[in-house]
Amino acid sequence: MSADPVIDQLEALRVAHELMPCDPALADTARFCEAYDIDPADSANTIVVVGKSTPRVYVACVLLATTRLDVNGVVRKKLGIRRTSFASAEETAEITGMIMGGVTPFGLPPVLPVWVDALVMTRERIVLGGGTRDRKVVAAPAALTRLEAVEVVEGLAGPFPAA
Repeated sequence: MSADPVIDQLEALRVAHELMPCDPALADTARFCEAYDIDPADSANTIVVVGKSTPRVYVACVLLATTRLDVNGVVRKKLGIRRTSFASAEETAEITGMIMGGVTPFGLPPVLPVWVDALVMTRERIVLGGGTRDRKVVAAPAALTRLEAVEVVEGLAGPFPAA
């Protein structure tokens, strides 16, 4: 064990992957894709959503950078909660142990469900956060299905509204 939950889980699940170094200042998706010549359709974001109930309920959602999470529709209904929102940077760090720009579905606490938008599964490869802002994980989307708490959800994310 390396004391790095992301690497440990990738190795334990025997996920074929590549670690891609990243300038931490360029870790946010749009800047990363531009700087490293990555197609945003191959970049997948992991976003933590909170259901505002008592107790609070959290879920990690994985979606392509070219799509928008349906937090007030699909996510809210699937959680069975009236009010949902994106978790704050502080909540995200507290729940995942990772900071925004590095959040990945690998190495998350086992009690945190992971929902993957079905469109992610259509890509040949995806670039995910690496657990820190100084690296990314490149893997086939099928690697996500090795996670115990994962569910592929049709319509979890959709196109951005026309400008």
